[in-house]
Amino acid sequence: MKKIISAVASLSVLALLLSSCGGGTPATSTTPAASKAPAATSTSTTASGSITASGSSALLPFAQFLATQYKTKNPGVTITVNGGGSGTGLSQVLQGAVDIGNSDLFAQEKLQASDASQLVDHQVCVIGVGIIVSTDVTATSLTKAQLKSVFDGTVTNWKDVGGNDEPIIIVNRPSSSGTRALFVKWGLDNGKIVEGDTSIQSDDSGALVQTVSTTKGAISYVGFSYTVSPAGKFNVLKLDGVEATNDNIYNNTYPIWGYEHMYTKGQPNATVKAFLDFATDPSVEPQYEAMGYGSISKLSAAAKAAKPAPTAAAQCLC
Repeated sequence: MKKIISAVASLSVLALLLSSCGGGTPATSTTPAASKAPAATSTSTTASGSITASGSSALLPFAQFLATQYKTKNPGVTITVNGGGSGTGLSQVLQGAVDIGNSDLFAQEKLQASDASQLVDHQVCVIGVGIIVSTDVTATSLTKAQLKSVFDGTVTNWKDVGGNDEPIIIVNRPSSSGTRALFVKWGLDNGKIVEGDTSIQSDDSGALVQTVSTTKGAISYVGFSYTVSPAGKFNVLKLDGVEATNDNIYNNTYPIWGYEHMYTKGQPNATVKAFLDFATDPSVEPQYEAMGYGSISKLSAAAKAAKPAPTAAAQCLC
C-alpha cells in the first residue's frame, strides 16, 4: 500500500519585514535560488508609503528579492511579504487584508467569477513546475502516462516505471496550493491525485523540498525557483525525455508551467503601482531568470497559445 506524506512544516509565515525606520539588517530568503540573485539595476525612485503582499510560496523568493532591492532604492517604503499559498494570497487581497495577492494561477481558476472580477492581474514572470525525487531513486525520466499512474495510485513501486525496487512515496501539497493546481492541470491533465487520510499538509515549497530530501522513494512537484540549486538534496526528473528548464518552456516542449501573478483589488494606488512597475522592469529580468523564473517576453507563440487565460465562466479550482 502506498504511503502518502505531505510537506510538514508551516514556513510561510512572515517571510520579510522591511521597515522604513532603519536600524536592523533586512531579512533575506533562505532558499538557494534567492541567495544566488545579483542586485537589480533599476533607476531609483522617490516612492514612499507601505506595501503588504502574501500568497504563492513558489513566487516567494522573487517577492522577497524585489522587496529587498526596492527598499534599498526607496527607503521611504515599508514592505511586508508573506507566503501562505496562492489561495491565501487571492483571498487576502480580495478581502483587502493585503495590497498584493501573489498567485501561480489566474484568479478565475481559484475564485468564483464575481470575486475574480474585482481583481486586477499584473503578470510578472513565468514559473515552471519540476518533478522532484529523493536521491536514492534511480529513475531519471517518466512519461506523462507513467506520471499519471504514479500519482493516481496505480503504480506503487519505482521498479514498475524504470527505477529501483522500492516503494513510491508521494509528497503532496494541499488543495490551496497554486503549484499543485498547475501540476494537476498540466502534468496530470486534471487527473486524479492520491491523498492520505491522516496526513499533515503544509502550503510551503521549502518544507516540501526538505521532506523529499529526507524521505526514501519520495516524489513531488515544486516551482523551478526551488530547483536552481538542489545541492544533492533531490533530483529533477525529465518528462517524456524533456528536461525541466525555462528554455524548454519557451520552446513549448516542457508543459508544466504557468504565469506568476501579482493581483490587486482594483487598480493599485501610486505606492503599489511603483513597486509593480519595478517588478516588471526589463532590467530585473536577468535577476529573476537567475533565480529560476522565466521571462514572459521569451515565450514562443506556441507556448503562449498553450496557456490561454481562462474565461470568466471557467470552472474555479476552489
